[in-house]
Amino acid sequence: MQIELLDTFLDLVETRSFHRTAERLRITQSTVSARVTALEQAVGSRLFDRSRAGTDLTPEGKRFEPHARALRHEWNEARRRIQIPLGAAHLLRLGIQNDLAAVYLGDWVAEFRQALPEMSFYIEPDYSNQMCADLLTGILDFAVMFSPNPHPDLHFESVGDVTDRMISTEAGRIAEVAADRFVFAHFSPAFEEMHRQTTPELAASPVSVGQSGSVVSLLLAMGGSGYVLEKTANELVSGGRFQLVEDAAPLRQPVYAAIHIRHRTQALHRKLTQLVGRHFPG
Repeated sequence: MQIELLDTFLDLVETRSFHRTAERLRITQSTVSARVTALEQAVGSRLFDRSRAGTDLTPEGKRFEPHARALRHEWNEARRRIQIPLGAAHLLRLGIQNDLAAVYLGDWVAEFRQALPEMSFYIEPDYSNQMCADLLTGILDFAVMFSPNPHPDLHFESVGDVTDRMISTEAGRIAEVAADRFVFAHFSPAFEEMHRQTTPELAASPVSVGQSGSVVSLLLAMGGSGYVLEKTANELVSGGRFQLVEDAAPLRQPVYAAIHIRHRTQALHRKLTQLVGRHFPG
């Protein structure tokens, strides 16, 4: 069976629209229809009902869906297993939230390699939604993220919290922070909501970005104020140009380790979770 048939089926399960799936997969609607027909012929059952109201799974389609997810995951894992670098016993593909990678990646990989010397590592800094999708398809083995995307095939475990602090080139107290000189951070949906509730007077900032590193870059170039990861804040303050905005509330957001549910009980993934968790207070 061609893996494209499963990819098309599973995308159509999400979109419930042949047109939308064609757009997302960058193929024609006729190709979507042809793939669905080929898959239905292969499994011997009709998988979708189409009507003016949309596209819905048939009872057979609903029963096939979890098997399709498992097949796609197994296929991608199988492809990766034959691409292990020479001299390595295993290849682990790790996804790490962009902001966390910028601060913790070096320490984590050093500890991973010390604890698992037989492993070869591929690391992909990314955003939570994409990492969840890659775990589902088998492209990633393990991920560390801010925003879990609940799914029956994924397992998430809290490994602690990360703290963000407000720093400034010009203000020592929040009353002195100018809204038009503030960089508003939206590192995750939960963080953005907490940020807006804590500092509503700064939510109308003309500049808003989704990475701590981007906040730092903007502040270094233009000056002003903004929230960054605490470890980064301390380094910048020690450099002399920045100061902590002392009465600005620290903002804490949880960090999660994520794996495919089939790996939940494996000792390797428990070890990775423990190593990551050492870096965050509970």
